[in-house]
Amino acid sequence: MAKWTTADIPPQRGRSVVVTGTGGLGFEDALALARAGAEVILAGRNTAKGAEAVGRIRKAVPDAKVSFEPLDLASLASIAVFGERLRAKRTSLDVLINNAAVMTPPKRQATADGFELQFGTNYLGHFALTAQLLPLLRKGSKPRVVTVSSLAARSAKIDFDDLQAQRRYQPMAVYGQSKLAQLVFALELQRRSDRDGWGIASAAAHPGISRTDLLHNGAGRWSAPGMARTFLWFLFQPADQGALPTLFAATSPEARGGTYYGPDKMSEVRGHPVEAKVPPLAKDAAAAARLWEISERLTKARFE
Repeated sequence: MAKWTTADIPPQRGRSVVVTGTGGLGFEDALALARAGAEVILAGRNTAKGAEAVGRIRKAVPDAKVSFEPLDLASLASIAVFGERLRAKRTSLDVLINNAAVMTPPKRQATADGFELQFGTNYLGHFALTAQLLPLLRKGSKPRVVTVSSLAARSAKIDFDDLQAQRRYQPMAVYGQSKLAQLVFALELQRRSDRDGWGIASAAAHPGISRTDLLHNGAGRWSAPGMARTFLWFLFQPADQGALPTLFAATSPEARGGTYYGPDKMSEVRGHPVEAKVPPLAKDAAAAARLWEISERLTKARFE
């Protein structure tokens, strides 16, 4: 694992990958995987941005097998349509990268289904998406699911009494909860894959602190976090560097299911992929089972 980079990605020809999110880390994931020969499906809600991302990848990799599919993770209906569309087109899927995210909108917003936007998009949306694609993944070749968490999960908690932040909305605390939930989900998905014989390796990854548009798109360019991202850009590592832990988890023969990966320097802020520290709350199997059951009820998703 020492100083692992995209040059260490094994050949991916013949493998198929769905990546959520068309910019930032998602774009870098898709570009690196396309370069390695994978068939990549970029999924996002903005068709224009999706087309632009596909064009950029094809310009960099002329023979890339890359396409865009519309998907709004803030809508269970959109997720269901996406799942139906892929199951009609395909017989299998090898890798799912649950990457797309919303970060710290200053005021509480809701998804199409009434969930708090960050929890609903970052966590519940990907929970439902994974369930939709599980039949394809189970037919894949050494299938993997990689769910992108965050350093924000370290200090977060899951407030089972106020999951939707209806009583109190604190943008960063709610973002942290959504990212902790994603980490909990990744580890619980591995437990259930082992228990039920799905044959899927589920891992989590985080990018450290990376230069993406999450803060600008969420908190706003002129918010305190947004201005830090703009004017202290040199403290944030490039997005292609931040994508490495996810790419390692998605492709490396050394990556293991039930493991969390992040950067190796400055308390996991930047660097090359290594095994990351799992917050104690993410190790609570009883809480994970409780969250899974609640998530199934909220999304009506079934993992079969």
